[in-house]
Amino acid sequence: MFNAMKALLVAVLGVLYSPLCFCELARKEILNHLLNSSRYDARIAPNYEEDRATNVTLQLYILSIDSINEIAMDLSMEVFLRQTWVDPRLKYEHLSNFSNLELDQRMMANVWVPDTYFPNEKEAHFHIVTVPNRLLHISRNGTVFYSIRLSLTLTCRMSLYNYPMDEQNCPIYIETYGYTVENVLFNWKSVNAVMVDDVEMPQFHFRKAPTITKCSRTFKYGSATFTCLSTNLHLQRNIGYYMAQVFVPSILIVILSWVSFWIHVDAIPARISLGVLTVLTITTQSSGIRSSLPRVSYVKAIDVWNSVCLLFVFSALLEYAYINVQTRRHHKSASKDTLLTIQASNPLVKTIGLNPARRIDVRKTIGAREMDYMKMARAIDKVARFVFPMSFVIFNITFWIYYLFANNHE
Repeated sequence: MFNAMKALLVAVLGVLYSPLCFCELARKEILNHLLNSSRYDARIAPNYEEDRATNVTLQLYILSIDSINEIAMDLSMEVFLRQTWVDPRLKYEHLSNFSNLELDQRMMANVWVPDTYFPNEKEAHFHIVTVPNRLLHISRNGTVFYSIRLSLTLTCRMSLYNYPMDEQNCPIYIETYGYTVENVLFNWKSVNAVMVDDVEMPQFHFRKAPTITKCSRTFKYGSATFTCLSTNLHLQRNIGYYMAQVFVPSILIVILSWVSFWIHVDAIPARISLGVLTVLTITTQSSGIRSSLPRVSYVKAIDVWNSVCLLFVFSALLEYAYINVQTRRHHKSASKDTLLTIQASNPLVKTIGLNPARRIDVRKTIGAREMDYMKMARAIDKVARFVFPMSFVIFNITFWIYYLFANNHE
């Protein structure tokens, strides 16, 4: 009786635990069966023997944009590249009810994957910490989902005419390297083809959502055509940094150069020092900006701004130089003319010189003429106090309207 009950208990436990053992063994057996080298060749595209192209659906998930370099004209980013295709050789509907099979890193080399690459890539690498960052899932109907994590540095040809109020369109091209359109076709995912994570960039923000297109490439060495996908990242530069570090300091330096119009004409050291200081400051600021930009052959918005600011501070220095030279020249001319007039009217001056009363009259005459020239110098300064600020305001209105509104929306 005891032996019979023991046998019954063993049978019941065997029935209860047999499905678990069957499932575990079934996954291993399914993978061994699907990836058996006698029936599956990872070197051949899924529909190669049927003489038709394999459709590969792509999705790009942008995790971060690390840097955008104007000098090298490139951008660095981290992405998930997700690819989906159907491989009829990997169907296992008749073998199991498992929804999908998740492959280990060491088994992925036994499955065919597209030879995808980025034509405008300058540098890239896979992430391998702590294991290679990639996954491959196989569904019951043979659908393969393949995802890899990449860090890319891509070429982005920038137009800097409106820098730093510029907008940039940086393309990302995805293409097959060896398979032509006869064997592999790329298509964007119908929904959320290009997704952007909560990306924060110090100098840029996304002006609008990325746009996607489908393209093809035919190389000159042959008639082969390769499938290609592209997306454009529409970026708008943040102007806040440049307002704080470039535009506002430049405006203050230009205003500082106008202080000389309120300084007395005879204060030569003060006015010359102020004029030279402002010119050197604007020049140094312009040099610092140019060092962070490529040497392009066209004029940028920042070049226009710096040139006009330099013109204003240099003009303020020239204004003082002009009135100083004119005052000195008229002062010497007035003294000489007065003495000649006195000598011509009184021949005794040549022999006996001027008497004290006559000397006083000469000094009064010279002083009167000097006062006229000083009034003229002050009048020029008064005109400059009005003309320079008004001209700078007009320039600012024109500059900001053109570069912020008109030119960016052409």
